[in-house]
Amino acid sequence: MSAFEKGREDHLCRKDNSEEWRPDPFLMDERMLIVNVRDLGLVVFSACSHAGIVNVCTETTRLFPDTPIHAVMGGLHLGGVMEHLIPQTVEALKPFDIAYIITGHCTGWRALHALANEYGDRVSQSAVGTTYAFDANIAPPERETKAPTTFETKPTF
Repeated sequence: MSAFEKGREDHLCRKDNSEEWRPDPFLMDERMLIVNVRDLGLVVFSACSHAGIVNVCTETTRLFPDTPIHAVMGGLHLGGVMEHLIPQTVEALKPFDIAYIITGHCTGWRALHALANEYGDRVSQSAVGTTYAFDANIAPPERETKAPTTFETKPTF
């Protein structure tokens, strides 16, 4: 576990109404999907990174020590009460040398900008309608389907 990622401070639980609220002990049980793409590396799909994206990447490298992380995709939960972790998170991701960091809705715009300032074009925000192809046989610029610049006429009902 990283020294600074201890889970969301605002996630509390209790068994029933007779108990006081307490920190959720299962918060650090992160949900993620790790896919090993031949000749490319690992693609980590993180749920919302409640346990912290650095913890997610650390666990990934523990499970697959000889395979690089090619991409991380998902929410990083660095908005709101978690914004104070942005500088440490940006710094702590460096050793993983992740080729693509594709952030989700709960990352927060400040974190997205901090990551983009540090990692440049390796960072993007996922959006509805965007398709990502993780295939070593496809050149990097062709792996992302750009959003359309024009849209069909709005349907009438």
